[in-house]
Amino acid sequence: MDLIFPVLRTVTQRAKLDFIRQTRQLEAVQERFLLEMLRSHEGTELGKKFGIGNITTVEQFRDRVPILPYSSYDPYTERIAKGEKNILNPDPVIYVSLTSGSTGKQKRIPVTRRYQKNLAKPNLAAFGFAIEALEKRDRELSQHLPSYKEGAGGNRRSFKLGKVLNTNSINIQGVTDGGINYGPVTVGSIRSNHLMYRSILAMPYDCFKIADSVSRHYVCLLFALGHPSVGQIANNFPMLILRTCGYLEKYAEGLVADLRRGAIADWVQIEPKLRRQLERRLQANPQCADRLEKILNTEGKLTPKLAWPDLVVVITAMGGTSDFYFQRFPDYFGDTPIFGGVYGSAEGTFGIYYDLNQEGTILSIESGFYEFIPEEDWDKEEPTTLLPTEVKVGQRYRMLVTSYSGIYRYDIGDVVEILGFYEQAPIIVFRHRRGGLLSATTEKTTEFHATRVMQALSQEFNLNLDDFCITLSDNEFPSRYLVNIELTDGQTLEDPQKFLHRFEYWLGEFNNPYTTVRSSEVPPPRLQILAPGSFAIVRQRQLNKGMSDGHLKIPHISEDRSFLQGLNVMQKIEL
Repeated sequence: MDLIFPVLRTVTQRAKLDFIRQTRQLEAVQERFLLEMLRSHEGTELGKKFGIGNITTVEQFRDRVPILPYSSYDPYTERIAKGEKNILNPDPVIYVSLTSGSTGKQKRIPVTRRYQKNLAKPNLAAFGFAIEALEKRDRELSQHLPSYKEGAGGNRRSFKLGKVLNTNSINIQGVTDGGINYGPVTVGSIRSNHLMYRSILAMPYDCFKIADSVSRHYVCLLFALGHPSVGQIANNFPMLILRTCGYLEKYAEGLVADLRRGAIADWVQIEPKLRRQLERRLQANPQCADRLEKILNTEGKLTPKLAWPDLVVVITAMGGTSDFYFQRFPDYFGDTPIFGGVYGSAEGTFGIYYDLNQEGTILSIESGFYEFIPEEDWDKEEPTTLLPTEVKVGQRYRMLVTSYSGIYRYDIGDVVEILGFYEQAPIIVFRHRRGGLLSATTEKTTEFHATRVMQALSQEFNLNLDDFCITLSDNEFPSRYLVNIELTDGQTLEDPQKFLHRFEYWLGEFNNPYTTVRSSEVPPPRLQILAPGSFAIVRQRQLNKGMSDGHLKIPHISEDRSFLQGLNVMQKIEL
């Protein structure tokens, strides 16, 4: 990383500055993106259907092309998967990205090299913002903490970004009838950028080939523990970062022992040829093992901040339900800052993070053409749409995207809030999925509401939760809310009745319609304390349904009465 960092810094700073210039001419940049994209796709089957070759203005595009849900694209993506050409894209489809499927059926998004190249721009710009913010933080710490920059012999150390610890898989999910690889978007992204990853990772790239999730985490941690300069930990979601922390704690003694002898434990599930390849690259490191063993004996545990003292940043998604998981980050990372990277999905990249510990993203105006549906029009068949120049701070919108994946005015289902503006470009933050609502009658509780409630309760009761999910009761109408929580190891809830009363209070504060329906229609909620390991069972169920390990998300509200079926409820508390 020391050798590649100057080059990376130069390239990403240039991308960042170029993006900032674009934000000063938002309307022109969006129009240029749209018309160039339409020209390139006018000969495709869908392009001909919409007559996009004759569209010369943004207004014509919005008048002639309908707002479409995924179901309208499914027949086309099915034909692409079978090998048909020039359906949505003029270029060859080299990969089919699958969405996570956390809120419904997995969607298939065709990926071309042109699409990949277009999405590289926001990634580089985001990295440029991150480096600038980290260097600024480094300077400020140096000024206020003189010992912060002292190295051996009192010499001042220069800023180092360090190598990356990541535990993702690069195994595709399968191959379509037309011979196209398919799988999670992250898998396709890492595989297409493998040269870069090989240069920045704290472990061999081939570690990503290990199919078994626990084994892959173990081997990635093993190599990273022996690396002299891990500066970054990255994964898609904060829950997955916490899972990595959990594995580091659980397997600490075995990891130290394996590091000392330079071998991988026999229980680790790795294909024999791959095991031999990795063990040849694993060097015995007794000096590092001694240091880690001393930490274990002194602290009684091993955390990322203790294991990698040069850690400078954690990179993971922000917004939505992330804040709930971030409450536990100080236990593992101290005051290490968090950076979001980019906000996006298989359908595109929508936002670029521009500062540390900041949930807002600048609309990624060079990787998509965007429209916003105001909240009052969400239930209309033909809703009004606003352009990025027309949105208002504090308002929430459903976002439409047109991108080089070959989708037009596509309703991605994300609800975003406008936090402000960066130059002319809106600063957006993801709040929740459009379909993610919980209603006993008409109160429409969202994941964002539920997460804010649990954050408030965790702070008020000084309580750590492994996870939670609010569901509705069976055989009652209206149904009552079931507040299902799992406590972390060693935690107890001294006054569950008070906890449930305060749940009512906070939910009414964050979602006032709940108070209204509770006063007249909805029965009082029930608190259900689940047995340890319950949400591990839920996560495994999600994986068994086909959700990718690297995109694993637990919904924090669910109208599916069977979602938590069969779990052991240790305690039920009612008002």
